[in-house]
Amino acid sequence: MSATALEAARRMLEDAAVETLPTPALDAIPSKFYDAFVLRGLKVVVAEPRRLLCSLTVPPRLLNTGKFMHGGATASLVDLVGSAVFYTAGVETRGAPLEMSIAYLDAAFADEEIDIEAKVLRTGKAVGVATVELRKKNGKIIAHARYTKYLASLSKL
Repeated sequence: MSATALEAARRMLEDAAVETLPTPALDAIPSKFYDAFVLRGLKVVVAEPRRLLCSLTVPPRLLNTGKFMHGGATASLVDLVGSAVFYTAGVETRGAPLEMSIAYLDAAFADEEIDIEAKVLRTGKAVGVATVELRKKNGKIIAHARYTKYLASLSKL
């Protein structure tokens, strides 16, 4: 690989990380900030056994430079809603995701209302599997994911 290609990769990542806030201000942001940043505006429309249906009007803060919803925001929604759906199966967990496989099929744009549907496929003693799908209101699939999570018990301490 050429030194030019390596330098281009370095520049791309470092330029994207240019600080918009001074480091002390960034370090002062609470650890739960990221979840709230992604989930703010999300509404739970249906919560039934083994299924959640949520809606979200895509806010401009979740867009990438192409002006559509960032893939990282999509992955975060898969993780957060995918985790929450296990509660509808009676599994209260703080476990870590083991795997997320996401097919990005279409784009969502600012102020577009989307649905996020999660379904539990299986819960075992230690591992659970769910699907999470982001859809436009016309039914077109934005992203389809399989989400596997370690089902660690909540501590009674």
